[in-house]
Amino acid sequence: MTTYSYEEVVAKSTAYFKGDSLAATVFANKYALKDDSGSYLEATPQDMHRRLAKEYARIEAKYPNPMSEAEIFAYLDGFRYIVPQGSPMAGIGNNFKTVSLSNCFVIDPPADSYGGIMRTDEQMVQLMKRRGGVGFDLSNLRPKGTVVNNSAGTSTGIVPYMERYSNSTREVAQDGRRGALMLSIDIDHPDVHDFITAKRNRTAVTGANVSVRVTDQFMENLLASKAHQHLWPRTNPQVTKDIDTKETWDLLMESAWESAEPGILFWDKIKRESPADQYADQGFESMGVNPCAELVLAGKGDSCRLTAVNLYSFVRNPFSEAAYFDESSFEVIVGKAMRLMDNLVDLEIEKIDAILHKISKDVHADPGDAVRERNLWLSARQQAVNGRRTGLGITAAGDMIAALGLKYGTPEATEMLTKVMSLFAKFAYQSSIVLAEERGAFPLYDRKREESMLNPFLERLDVIGKPRRNISILTIAPTGSVSIMTQTTSGIEPVFMVAYKRRRKVNPSDPSAVVSFVDEVGDSWEEYQVIHPKFLTYLQQVHNLSAEQAERLTDAEIARYIEQSPYHGATANEIDPLEKVRMQGAVQRWIDHAISVTVNLPSDVSVDTVSDIYKLAWEVGCKGMTIYRDGSRSGVLVSSDDDGKQKEGLRDNHAPTRPEALTAQIQVVKIMDEEDSALTQSLVVFGLMDGRPYEVFLARRHRCVSPIMQFMEDYPDAVFEVVKQPGDFSSHYVLVGKSGDEVRQFGDISQCTSERYFQYGKLISSMLRHGMPLQFVAQVLRKPLGIGGNTLYAFQTRLAKAIESFIQDGTKASGACQECGSDNVVYSEGCMVCQDCGSSKCG
Repeated sequence: MTTYSYEEVVAKSTAYFKGDSLAATVFANKYALKDDSGSYLEATPQDMHRRLAKEYARIEAKYPNPMSEAEIFAYLDGFRYIVPQGSPMAGIGNNFKTVSLSNCFVIDPPADSYGGIMRTDEQMVQLMKRRGGVGFDLSNLRPKGTVVNNSAGTSTGIVPYMERYSNSTREVAQDGRRGALMLSIDIDHPDVHDFITAKRNRTAVTGANVSVRVTDQFMENLLASKAHQHLWPRTNPQVTKDIDTKETWDLLMESAWESAEPGILFWDKIKRESPADQYADQGFESMGVNPCAELVLAGKGDSCRLTAVNLYSFVRNPFSEAAYFDESSFEVIVGKAMRLMDNLVDLEIEKIDAILHKISKDVHADPGDAVRERNLWLSARQQAVNGRRTGLGITAAGDMIAALGLKYGTPEATEMLTKVMSLFAKFAYQSSIVLAEERGAFPLYDRKREESMLNPFLERLDVIGKPRRNISILTIAPTGSVSIMTQTTSGIEPVFMVAYKRRRKVNPSDPSAVVSFVDEVGDSWEEYQVIHPKFLTYLQQVHNLSAEQAERLTDAEIARYIEQSPYHGATANEIDPLEKVRMQGAVQRWIDHAISVTVNLPSDVSVDTVSDIYKLAWEVGCKGMTIYRDGSRSGVLVSSDDDGKQKEGLRDNHAPTRPEALTAQIQVVKIMDEEDSALTQSLVVFGLMDGRPYEVFLARRHRCVSPIMQFMEDYPDAVFEVVKQPGDFSSHYVLVGKSGDEVRQFGDISQCTSERYFQYGKLISSMLRHGMPLQFVAQVLRKPLGIGGNTLYAFQTRLAKAIESFIQDGTKASGACQECGSDNVVYSEGCMVCQDCGSSKCG
């Protein structure tokens, strides 16, 4: 069997993608098949598509009217028509790893007990380690202050368990893929205010996305200025309280404005329009959403797999006056994609059987571990068998709109996209009905049940009373790294940037090298223009420019061409946010699951405008909504000055003089004690200059920590300063807390830890004072340094996490990509996506 090196795969794939090294890198890093030793068995996506086609054809052969392997390959080749997403692309036909093909799972809410909370934690990790994202709801858990039958006396509420699940998620990885988690809560839950504000602390719940399930009743009360009621549990409530509806809404809007979270799920709309909820009593009641919220799933390990149809490929004569959308070809391809989606259910069941076999062969220290893991996967298998749920979606909507000569974010574009998506739903459901005739309906299908319940979505499609193969079918998911390989816009989103600059490291001794700038550590870099692939097509077809000519255009020349194109004024940050919401609501009518989409807003947008956007989303029928205000999750922007030298804020390589007092930020962390190996509650104290860490101290001794913690609890709005006081031999750093007329000194913060940790803090402070980019400080800390090991609770790990809280991850995010080190990271569809290597991080 031929094997390839990483360099060979990148080189061959770059040729495959016609010079697009970013797409080639994404393929090599994420999807090319590797054996157990890490050697590559696939050199280009064509090899991958042959692997996929072979497996799909094997399943097709089990049923009537099978498609051939060659036919299937033609639909996949070149990412032109049908594009399996993420887990299916990496896992189909991959016998070297025992992983699921499901992109995401939802599990039952944790039972209201410590045992139940721990079991959910275990289930979540077991699913994540097989490559699936996980979502579940926390509304079962009792609110803070309610009586419990243990030594604590009263419940600590939901927030501590959010942090538990978040930390577990951060510990899980699969071949470079991080765990992904969605936590949700009912708007009626008494702890909803704490849930809403939990992530305002930049170091809290960093491993999870969070959303609030908002009811129609709450929205009606809000618009009518009526009170709402908190209650727990929802049935036979033990806790009830009338609350100010507007106060809760305003808190939710302020958090969305400040930190882009929580998102909102319009839960009654979700359940009302879900075909699967007709079978709620048989295990298919909607219980939660996946990490990007485009899939609403039942519990018990209900899962879904994703595949996208490339809309751009159906535009004939793109970017010309003769452009049109080929509906007949679209009907054929959507039907074929639906067949492959149903085959994917069979392939997933085979993968689950392989996971079950592996569990039976693994050696477990506790036999109970194997039993619980086995039961979890048996439940997931049963859900796949009973519902045969699919996640067929689309990508390249933004490019399709532009190729038809329309401008994204206008009523005309919304009308066109809505028409296409209505056809998409019609063709997919027709295919599922044909599959039911050939292969049988999903096992739970009940004609009388569906005729009596009259689901609004199925009514809209006029398919009630017609057996179908799959319980629910459609979604619009983020396509992230997949869209880099399709070389199109992502999912339903507009183009993020039409053209931008990328950097590549070069050898300055190479005569052919072009050195644009040298960074602070002495590395040489070349900056070059990157043009959105379909805008490049526009330049070629409308302006007769070759790819080589386009790459040599100046910024001013590119700007002039953009102004003449349908992409002008239609990027993510330029479109009318209210029109985008209307578009989402119109398209949602034709999607039975949900849509992952982000409304990007300028930094100076008001909280009232955010509120108007969310209210409109409910009014027009969206199932959920996420906004992102440029610059929220405040931090320090990493930028480039006029001569190309990277800098942060106003900092250069000369440490500015420390003033007498610096504003302090205190973060509460748990650190493993280096002497007795016990977790101890500690404080990381940052002295800030211009909002950026200038120095750092660790307060670990009980006599220091307790008074500060008590002051923070007594005065939640307190502000702190670190005041430098010269002494006989060295400076002392006194922590001062202030709240109104209350001013308290907590003594010399430098004496609140061991000498070893204090000296280590001085070293890190020196790096901070001299302006080392924060992401590099964190990278240094995450390497083994002999200070308490390199575990989750080691000193340097917790300190790195605290420092990372200052790194902005806005629409143009600061900080380096964890995969390739590039700073070209953007926020899209609820995820941070590296535009250089395609790596993505959600939550």
